[in-house]
Amino acid sequence: MNESYKSEFIELRKWLKDRKFQDSNLVPARFPGTGRGLMSQTSLQEGQMIISLPESCLLTTDTVIRSYLGAYITKWKPPPSPLLALCTFLVSEKHAGDRSLWKPYLEILPKAYTCPVCLEPEVLNLFPKSLKAKAEEQRAHVQEFFASSRDFFSSLQPLFAEAVDSIFSYSALLWAWCTVNTRAVYLRPRQRECLSAEPDTCALAPYLDLLNHSPHVQVKAAFNEETHCYEIRTTSRWRKHEEVFICYGPHDNQRLFLEYGFVPAHNPHACVYVPREILVKYLPSADKQMDKKISILKDHGYIENLTFGWDGPSWRLLTALKLLSLEAEKFTCWRKVLLGEVISDTNEKTSLDIAQKICYYFIEETTAMLQKVSRTKDEKEALINQLTLVESLWTEELKILRASAETLHSLQTAFT
Repeated sequence: MNESYKSEFIELRKWLKDRKFQDSNLVPARFPGTGRGLMSQTSLQEGQMIISLPESCLLTTDTVIRSYLGAYITKWKPPPSPLLALCTFLVSEKHAGDRSLWKPYLEILPKAYTCPVCLEPEVLNLFPKSLKAKAEEQRAHVQEFFASSRDFFSSLQPLFAEAVDSIFSYSALLWAWCTVNTRAVYLRPRQRECLSAEPDTCALAPYLDLLNHSPHVQVKAAFNEETHCYEIRTTSRWRKHEEVFICYGPHDNQRLFLEYGFVPAHNPHACVYVPREILVKYLPSADKQMDKKISILKDHGYIENLTFGWDGPSWRLLTALKLLSLEAEKFTCWRKVLLGEVISDTNEKTSLDIAQKICYYFIEETTAMLQKVSRTKDEKEALINQLTLVESLWTEELKILRASAETLHSLQTAFT
């Protein structure tokens, strides 16, 4: 459904036009499954420029330093980070309301985000363990970011009639942090003396950031130093009135949920991670060489990022299981295993059997978690949107595990 008639988008287009941007290729629309995005007004060919946003439309640290905040940033020691500069500007401009020159852009930004850092603790408890740990780490990072920034916020008091504590609250900074984290485009690193040494690579790109992610498309996106525009060219074709996508990168679903707050269906990069404790769950406990085997895997980087995917267990996972399954008399062959050589049919079959047991274990665990999420949805209606996201993550993982189980069954058939 075309949404270009809505007042917020009419104002945004006027605002962009004043900054020398006009676009006849795309219009805002709402789509089933992805929500708000950009729709093609005409057919788009492979290699065609789909959007070219002038530098004057980008919100960067240069924007912030040229603003009323510049003098405060310049004199603050130690220098604020580029991220803090952008977040401070967003909170300040949002507080300014109708007085903000950036109001048309701020009006179309999400009022709230669904990144794990924003979700309720009882929802986080329903996450896969690996994602829960990362989400808790992310939350601690944002809380530390807020705590370490409060003195800087206090220095801005002369700019405001209200107390800065009420303006730069944790919730306000969290909203700004999520805005930058989920919507910023990448610029070539810059360095300014008045900012810390952290990479200054983020820019907010009004209108362009309405483009949704699809893992099935490829685009070329970069700031063009000659035209002074941020440009996106498509390597795909789009028919008239289709949603136009960009790709945020070949990320799995847990990464997309953690960083951007959504879970795509049928993501070819989606996978299920196998933690170390599950890796050894079905191995003989009497194996005296187990500690040494684990040490070898760790030294050679085979203890992390072991996964099940749509096409079965990853090569890394099977390699780790083959090494762990080596019989005592074959232990000296461990280097050959890491090089991908077949040691014996017995070793191959044993590693597949263990992979299948791990896969079935995960299927049972995932099914149980889906039932738990379903019960929680019935009990906590206020959290239904958050819980639906978690449910979609587990649902995709269950599909992956079932696909892996079928692959493993086919592989085992070769040994019967």
